Amino acid sequence: MTPRGDDDPAAGQARALLRTATRYSGARCAALCLVSIAATGAGLLLPAALGRALDLLLAQDPATRWVLYCAGLVLLLALFDAAQTVLTGTVDARSTAWLRRTLTGHVLGVGPRAADRFGSGDLVARLVGNAAEAGTTPSARAALLAALAGPVGGVVALGLIHWWLAAVFLAGAPVLTLLLRAVSRDTSESAARYQRAQGRIAAALAEAVGGVRTVRAAGTEDKETARVLRPLPELSRAGHRMWRVQGRAAARAVAVAPLLHLGVVAVAGVLLTRDRLSVGDVLAASRYAVLATGVGVLVGRLAGLARARAAARRLGEVRAEPATGFGVRRLPDGPGRLELRGVTARRGGRTVLDGVDLAVPGGTTLAVVGPSGAGKSLLAALAGRLADPDEGEVLLDGVPLRDLPHADLRSAVGYAFARPALLGGTVGQAIGLGLPDPSPARVREAARTALADDFVRRLPDGYDTAVADAPRSGGESQRLGLARAFAHGGRLLILDDALSSLDTVTERHITDALLGDGPGSTRLLVAHRSATAACADAVAWLDEGRVRAVGRHEELWRLSEYRAAFGEGTESAGTGASAEGGVPA
Repeated sequence: MTPRGDDDPAAGQARALLRTATRYSGARCAALCLVSIAATGAGLLLPAALGRALDLLLAQDPATRWVLYCAGLVLLLALFDAAQTVLTGTVDARSTAWLRRTLTGHVLGVGPRAADRFGSGDLVARLVGNAAEAGTTPSARAALLAALAGPVGGVVALGLIHWWLAAVFLAGAPVLTLLLRAVSRDTSESAARYQRAQGRIAAALAEAVGGVRTVRAAGTEDKETARVLRPLPELSRAGHRMWRVQGRAAARAVAVAPLLHLGVVAVAGVLLTRDRLSVGDVLAASRYAVLATGVGVLVGRLAGLARARAAARRLGEVRAEPATGFGVRRLPDGPGRLELRGVTARRGGRTVLDGVDLAVPGGTTLAVVGPSGAGKSLLAALAGRLADPDEGEVLLDGVPLRDLPHADLRSAVGYAFARPALLGGTVGQAIGLGLPDPSPARVREAARTALADDFVRRLPDGYDTAVADAPRSGGESQRLGLARAFAHGGRLLILDDALSSLDTVTERHITDALLGDGPGSTRLLVAHRSATAACADAVAWLDEGRVRAVGRHEELWRLSEYRAAFGEGTESAGTGASAEGGVPA
């Protein structure tokens, strides 16, 4: 059963988005409505003027003035049509831009949850294609108002000529009403299915593009193409259904409208023979009957509006996902003490972290280790509030992260990732991302700390080289991400496997910088190498979502299960650890 609009958050958000989008271009929407109604009014006046001119010509009376009236009305209709075209394009562009800007900001405010729920490809499809369709709603409503004014005005004009004419037409009006209602309902349903199939194709395509090297290496291009295009049959069915709905509506209109038109003309002819109408009145009545039966225009307008509303509902689903809220408590002075109290986090119906209690004293370095799937990256995300726990709380210097203002939180916590996204026009801007006023000296110092300065200087334009034109390896990308984290500073620095692509020598130099006079007071490192864990003040050993133990690396190394977390056996572990800077068993 389809939920009522009042009980459906997505539908409510869609209506709110469309209302605000309409207000955003309110003056232009009002002008479009006025121009559309004025064009309809001129179209309604033209048959009467033509009829009057014909009567005068038949009576051999002067008709110049009425002929000029007709010419003026035709000119006005051309001008109004041009104005409608310009205003419609302007309103559509402004509304679409507002929707995209609003939804993009909301998606970024929701954070990773948005991509987890909808998929990055589907989100792009919604913010690009669906926003463009939904952006036509304000102009479509104005056009529908004018399209409705034509038939209503035509019926009124028939009544003014003779009430019998209006009565004949109104006798068949219920059939037209039912026809238009069915078109609106069936088109909305088909459009929603069509857009959902489009979203699935976009999501699969984004995955395929992201893994194109894997696809090429495996030689599975044909299979991947088939997977991406798997929703095509459903897309085709939904598209064909939309065309069938509109085709049936047009066919019924072709069957009903001429009958009504013939009925009006026949009655007008009878009235003409009884001298109750003139020849000009019959001509006018014939034209007004055509306007009154303008179902084809209404079908097109209703179908367009139905598609736009279906697209708006898909945007409403995104908007209904709550954005991350922030508090107003100020962060006190402190060394950056991090605490996790009873933290439980679930993903995909699975408990990834279960009742984690952890404290990182300010000014110390904690390495988080554990087997794959233990929840290390999720813990790192929770520590800087890139995600929120389902239970428990995370505190920085005694203040829950939920209670901090956005600016305070982001200035206090710096991040580096295994695969950093280098955003910004140039390499220097990518390093200084998020800083209110990044100075060149600060950017270069951070790059030197991350051992990135040498290869950046070798780029064609150094720090002014466009990111897209800067060839780099995975390790060089990681060093730029580390440089960004070092430039950020803050009292807490979180490295989520941010050293994984570095060679051993580079990793050691950067680790020494972190543990020396580094940029962050407190460091949380997600580590996969025993050498990294050995350099930390303490190690938190995660296993199956729980903290198995916290202690010094050399103490935990005596446990074979701990060594297994690094993929090292019990016999050869000592040698391997010593070579990497660890402590042998």
